[in-house]
Amino acid sequence: MDEFQPPASGASITTRCCVVGGGPAGLFLGYLLGRAGVEVIVLEKHKDFLRDFRGDTIHPSTLELMHELGLLDEFLGIADKHFESLKLNFEGQDVEGPYFTHLPTQCKFITFAPQWDFLNMLARHAAEFPNFQVHMQSKATGLIFDGDQVVGVKVEGVNGEYEIKADLVVGADGRGSDMRHEAGVEIVEKGIPIDVLWFRVSKAGEVTDNTLARIRDGRMLITIDRGDYFQTGMIIHKGSFDDLKQEGLEAFRKRVVDILPALSDGINDIDSWDKVRLLTVQLNHITNWARPGLLFIGDAAHAMSPVGGVGVNLAVQDAVAAANILADPLYNGTLTLSDLKRVQQRREPPALHMQRLQVFAHQRLFGGSSVPGKPISISWPLRKIAGLLAPILRRKAGKIIGLGLLQEHIECPSRAPRPAEAPAK
Repeated sequence: MDEFQPPASGASITTRCCVVGGGPAGLFLGYLLGRAGVEVIVLEKHKDFLRDFRGDTIHPSTLELMHELGLLDEFLGIADKHFESLKLNFEGQDVEGPYFTHLPTQCKFITFAPQWDFLNMLARHAAEFPNFQVHMQSKATGLIFDGDQVVGVKVEGVNGEYEIKADLVVGADGRGSDMRHEAGVEIVEKGIPIDVLWFRVSKAGEVTDNTLARIRDGRMLITIDRGDYFQTGMIIHKGSFDDLKQEGLEAFRKRVVDILPALSDGINDIDSWDKVRLLTVQLNHITNWARPGLLFIGDAAHAMSPVGGVGVNLAVQDAVAAANILADPLYNGTLTLSDLKRVQQRREPPALHMQRLQVFAHQRLFGGSSVPGKPISISWPLRKIAGLLAPILRRKAGKIIGLGLLQEHIECPSRAPRPAEAPAK
């Protein structure tokens, strides 16, 4: 495929499908539609995919899809670590958590891969399909309507404003989706009591086990091994970040080291609050994923909390279901609202069920009435269960986290010739 040339100001482009958002849901859908011979444009507002602290926990369900697409070996080459099981550490005591070795998948483990590498890989392979385009530095600024029908999007690009007319616009622009506000859809919020502070800590100490979360003195720390550094998350009560700042960086660094002393050298890298990123945790969903010419998937349809690390994998499952259902109608020009509603009918139940499990976890783990800035209150029943966690619960948790509640497989056709297969001009 030729290198993308930004459209001129005032240009009007026509395509079958325009996907707003170049995250896992948007790019995976764009890849599958391009593979199925559907003309598709993916809009990404940034100039690249390189942004820290995006979700990067990749579960067996997503790895199975990569296997079905013939991309697994390449993907595993960019993954950091593989874990067949996970554990927690409560007050210095290791507790075995979910395991994945029993799952009926090619890969019986979870892995961590920098999301930008995952997205770059998808974009590179999608670009091999002649009917796929990704427009970088192109921000969708509004929907175009013909009566009640969405017929395209307005875009602010490198050279100015232009329009894309499409049979279908897909809102895959994440938890802060501009498209869902533009469409006026109802958003149902589920109040949760936490936010997460993300930061990098150089690996000066030796921590090589598969402990994903550590809880000490009522505080929780997440550590994801990145080779020479840890991607680290501290769970805080919602709205308490300003209070932490008032206490100062030294107090913040001490909190981290109190939970995991092995980070005592690397934590000195945090010499400015600019190196600490606040993730305002959301848990919500919209009631109507579809209207004529418009569909929402991924976090734009159901923003997930970090519990279980399921967000990326649910988004990818949405994309696969959407491609399976919509590829033929889009290819044949016969798309109807009922086709779009089928996507919601399939993917909404597992998303809402997973959110209910996350709400339960938040209530049991963090409580609902603690004062911001105070230590997280770990309920005594959870402490007892954690110490006695039966293998059957670990097995069940592994299945729910590893496969989700409704596993998707690649069913949409492969029609698009790759460059080597294309007929000579």
